[in-house]
Amino acid sequence: MFKLALNAGHGINTAGKRCLKSIDKNETREWVLNSRICSKIEQKLKKYDGIEIIRTDDTTGKVDKTIATRAKTANSFGADLYLSIHHNAGIKGGSGGGIMAYTYLFVDKVTVDWQKAFYDAAVTYTGLKGNRVTPLSKADFGECRMTTMPAILMECGFMDSTNDTPIILTEDFAEKISTAFTEVIIKKGGLKLKATEQIVATDDSKISIIIKILNKILSILSK
Repeated sequence: MFKLALNAGHGINTAGKRCLKSIDKNETREWVLNSRICSKIEQKLKKYDGIEIIRTDDTTGKVDKTIATRAKTANSFGADLYLSIHHNAGIKGGSGGGIMAYTYLFVDKVTVDWQKAFYDAAVTYTGLKGNRVTPLSKADFGECRMTTMPAILMECGFMDSTNDTPIILTEDFAEKISTAFTEVIIKKGGLKLKATEQIVATDDSKISIIIKILNKILSILSK
């Protein structure tokens, strides 16, 4: 059984954690963006056997749980992976940005492999590479330091970038990056599609083939 500790960073009312007003008039809160991605990951992974998921944040967003509490939850759960979803800031209305992936300062190869896999997949799916000199970085983030399993903190674009912000606000971006993260977990976690989902996938494939055949027949008859 693969155990995933999934974290949406901060709380909905955490001071300063929001999109820049000059770019996003709604000043969308970071937790909203983080949680949307986490929820999509959870939904996608429900189709697979061999995984247990725990959210370490308050899923209502009302309480900004401490980093120590989040780490303790993951550790007590016995997670095989801690994945924390965040969005960045620091561009201050400029046009730079991009996705970044963080680990703690001192980590093993397993953790580094997770970090690279998540970053590569996220950039491939979204195209949000940006201009960061070290997009795969190490930092003394408490979430990564206090957890006892491989821990990756993903910064999914900048909330104060004229380039990133309009992109990260969209449903399309959240769908793409959550798919990227999910596929990494499926592959590296060795997950298998549930039997019922395999049947649905097979049926969908058959229907797709039938539609293609019918379209070809209609095309021939219309000539």
